Amino acid sequence: MRRIACVALLLPCLSLSPAQAEVKVLLAQTIRTGDSAQPTAGAMAWDSQTGRVLQVGSAEAVLKTYPKAPKVDAGKATVVPGLIDAHAHLVYLGNTLAQADLTGARNRAEIVQRLQAFEKTLAPGEWLLGRGWDQNRWDDGTDFPTAADLDAAFPERPVYLDRVDGHAGWANSAALRIAGKAGKSLSGDWQPDGGRIVRDGAGKPTGVLVDGASELVSAHIPALDDAAREKRLLAALELAVSNGLTGVHDMGVSREDLALMRRLADAGKLPLRIDAYANGNHEALDDLCRNGLYDHAGGRLKMHGVKLFMDGALGSRGAAMLADYSDDPHNHGLLVTSPADFETAVRKADGCKVQVATHAIGDRGNRIVLDTYEKVLGTHKDNDHRWRVEHAQVVSLEDIPRFAKLGVIASMQPTHATSDMGWAEQRVGPERIKGAYAWQRYLHSGARLALGSDFPVEQVDPRLGLYSAVTRQDRDGQPPGGWQPEQRLSAEEAVRGFTSDAAWAGHDETQVGRLQAGLRADFVVLDRDPITVAPAQLDDLKVLSTWVDGEPVFKAATP
Repeated sequence: MRRIACVALLLPCLSLSPAQAEVKVLLAQTIRTGDSAQPTAGAMAWDSQTGRVLQVGSAEAVLKTYPKAPKVDAGKATVVPGLIDAHAHLVYLGNTLAQADLTGARNRAEIVQRLQAFEKTLAPGEWLLGRGWDQNRWDDGTDFPTAADLDAAFPERPVYLDRVDGHAGWANSAALRIAGKAGKSLSGDWQPDGGRIVRDGAGKPTGVLVDGASELVSAHIPALDDAAREKRLLAALELAVSNGLTGVHDMGVSREDLALMRRLADAGKLPLRIDAYANGNHEALDDLCRNGLYDHAGGRLKMHGVKLFMDGALGSRGAAMLADYSDDPHNHGLLVTSPADFETAVRKADGCKVQVATHAIGDRGNRIVLDTYEKVLGTHKDNDHRWRVEHAQVVSLEDIPRFAKLGVIASMQPTHATSDMGWAEQRVGPERIKGAYAWQRYLHSGARLALGSDFPVEQVDPRLGLYSAVTRQDRDGQPPGGWQPEQRLSAEEAVRGFTSDAAWAGHDETQVGRLQAGLRADFVVLDRDPITVAPAQLDDLKVLSTWVDGEPVFKAATP
């Protein structure tokens, strides 16, 4: 097809001399700039040495300014600013790609079958790891699974499986025995801070460990060496750019993970930009407080923020609620961090000028976060702090206006709504659901939205986020008209959430998020226009190429 072949015309351009190739010009039927002063254009020029945009405008105007510049002709394709995932986990994605994929499994038997197939790739005695199980989707009951469901197939090999949301683990008896021998017995009536061991009537662990309890088993999984960690991260990065991502806000990055990312950046191996957020009140935050905010000289890696945790997840009933779960009386969920410890961490970050982003899903969890933010910010709440609540999934209607009042960003993931819509109201009931996944309520209150995926909890593809945001339907078009359709976003709002608003949430608006002079030439070439295409086709847009600093980091294969 011509539009793919035209993008490939870049290759001879790259062979030109440095003087000739200093400026390049992109031609396309439509360039969506994200700039309200000039929403569309037909051409864009950039400096190939600095990777910054020089001019955006009509083809006639740009070619008049740079008549001899090498041209990249994208034909009838549409160009949009580089897509930014405002909440994701690159290292976790890399690990997941090397494990058994359990997403979409319809029952326990299917999970065992997938695990048996994956086990053939393992060495004797190696842990069998997987991710993606979701009891809410099973056709053989929605109760938590047990170790017994795995033991017949894997009596000796330790098995540990992360739930789809990463907030619960499922272990077999072999894994439980390893944990029990190495530490405190998992039996009894005690519970770890910020977690829950699911037990039977006799006080014995059933095999599921929620939130903080999962570390009692996962801590015994052998660590990877540096070569394996690098290989996995590179695989995650490759997958990200192939889906049109030019930036990721990586939530919960350890000191060791940042060092790995820095090594890749030093070697020129980072194909996209990473806004890394430190993993809680630990060593990486200590480094920021001691040494100042981190920026790599290459412009593709920084750490200016910290990601904290308040509660668990809704699917595993760990989200902290103000009242009982509607489908689980006497259960209010879990606080992963005590309010006192949370306030200590927030004050520490504030004193170090570190941006705070906090995971909060339940209405109680969100209220504690907002209360703490308001208390710590105090008289300087009007400063340009851009603190964030990650997920803001179920929020009391009276608390939603507080986001705008406090200048707090609602960092939300559209695919969470369409993944959860089949059972979310069962969890919280018909009244609380009004404040759940309520994107338009935030916008109408004056709050900022930043959109992401939370991959690998959801898929890495931002096109699925655009589709979910605009339709609030699954990929089969259900329910008709969309779930809670009044909360749908327009195509313009959805694209903005993955571009300029995501950039703003990372304090990056002077670098990326729009296509205009002076900003980085980060862009994506799509086969159709996401603003004008039918909403039902948003998930089927084709990524023809992904560009960072004016250089292609991904090109689709020519049919």
